[in-house]
Amino acid sequence: MKYRDLHIQTQREFPNNARTEGFGWLVRAGYATRENQLLPLGEQAIARLKEASKQIPFFFQIGLPFRDNADETFFETPTGAQEIVYCPNESCIYPVTRRELAVFQKTLFSQEERLPAEKVLTPECHTIEALANFLNLPKEKTAKALMFTRVADGKFVFVVVRGDMTLSETKLKNAVGEVRLATNEEIEKSGAAAGFASPVGLTDALIVVDDLIPQSPNLAAGANEAGYHLLNVNCGRDYQPEIVTDLALANAGDACPRCDGKLTIQRADILATRNEFDFEKILSALAETHHDDKGLALPASAAPFNVYLMHIPGKTLDTRAEAEKIYNELQAAGIPVLFDDRDERAGVKFNDADLIGCPVRVTVGERGLKEGMVEVKARKAGESANVLIGELVQKLKSGD
Repeated sequence: MKYRDLHIQTQREFPNNARTEGFGWLVRAGYATRENQLLPLGEQAIARLKEASKQIPFFFQIGLPFRDNADETFFETPTGAQEIVYCPNESCIYPVTRRELAVFQKTLFSQEERLPAEKVLTPECHTIEALANFLNLPKEKTAKALMFTRVADGKFVFVVVRGDMTLSETKLKNAVGEVRLATNEEIEKSGAAAGFASPVGLTDALIVVDDLIPQSPNLAAGANEAGYHLLNVNCGRDYQPEIVTDLALANAGDACPRCDGKLTIQRADILATRNEFDFEKILSALAETHHDDKGLALPASAAPFNVYLMHIPGKTLDTRAEAEKIYNELQAAGIPVLFDDRDERAGVKFNDADLIGCPVRVTVGERGLKEGMVEVKARKAGESANVLIGELVQKLKSGD
């Protein structure tokens, strides 16, 4: 394909809205606009990636670091839309997963005899932090109440997790269905009191507790009366849950359930779900992984073209005509080639070749043509080599 047919417009500067280096290089190299819309060169790159995806293992083939489980493939990046959890122990079989679904080894805070419930005055204690400070208790000795309404049938859903933990709404949804936050009217109707709520004494409520709650005796929980809490609330004695399941959101440093390691949390983008690929995200990940200070440096299996062919205008020889012959030969040999057919200065073309990042650059110049040669340079190589024109196709096919 020819440079002018793709209407490639490279940029001299990084866009001021560049979120990552990879995105900046894609814009500068003419793969995408500043608004992250694919340009013809980017569309060509996507087409090559789609073809490469038919080969297994795809992500290894294109040289892209990734983490995956049975359903999803992730690429770690600080700007990723997803948080993932994994165990850094290389021998561990803990599967990488989305944070909101990740399981971890929960630790009992105390094992003690169950004590009688006791109502205490707790003014202005509307949060777990305020309650723990007022009662001089660790947050692990409190019960956090969260109240929702199930969308499907309007059922009031009362959720309890230990005070030091955060609810994963995805885990809750998987347990009971789609929910929304309960309104003040719905909370009052159930018999609860916002800011001082507990499942004790509720009517017509679906009570769902994290699986650590039945093993956590004598927790401080709301008294369902403004300004009061109950000490020594015990699940199974003071209230009966309908559902006991894992509801807690994993945190960095939580214990791995498969080994003695500590879990790690990173931001990531999802590149694939089962056999469905997000090729635009894959292209972005490649740009993030394969670039240097001159531009993109894509591997052959992921580049839009294997060869960047250019000519340097000569004084006595028609270098463009000779380059056109070579272009036709490479195409006939099935080698994907981008022919920079512009009548531009050599420096401009060299810079654009580095920006676009094809694995090999072939330069047709007057000096080499007089010897029947062209200059061949791998994108990541420091030096170039002169190759006889008659041997060029074989050399490019062999990758030597």
